[in-house]
Amino acid sequence: MADIQGSYDGLFTAVPNKLAEMLDAGDAGGSVAVFVDGEPVVDVWGGFADAERTVPWERDTLVNVFSVTKTMTALCALVLADRGELDLDAPVARYWPEFAAAGKERVLVRHLLSHTAGLPDWDGPVEEIYDWPSATARL
Repeated sequence: MADIQGSYDGLFTAVPNKLAEMLDAGDAGGSVAVFVDGEPVVDVWGGFADAERTVPWERDTLVNVFSVTKTMTALCALVLADRGELDLDAPVARYWPEFAAAGKERVLVRHLLSHTAGLPDWDGPVEEIYDWPSATARL
């Protein structure tokens, strides 16, 4: 069985067990953190951070999650909309003025959530993803 590091509440043993199962099935590495009522109940990791399986996955291993965040971001936006704190029919520029550059002033929040804003896919060097000013300037 894969070596899983970290800690977890006894009520959540299924989480590290599933991570170990996935690593044993061939996944290279990963981590899982779960908070309940603001308290950490799972913080586990294991496997490797590289395809060659030479660099161990550590507690602070950085990864690109790309589209994994889309569902949670949409859920958070909908919670804000339900609370009246975010208008789905407002231009994105109401909340992020710089977004209006390059002809995007009419893009609505709902367009971002439904992926209908017409924004291009990433076409720059992958290293620039970590450079926030450069990455946001591409939008």
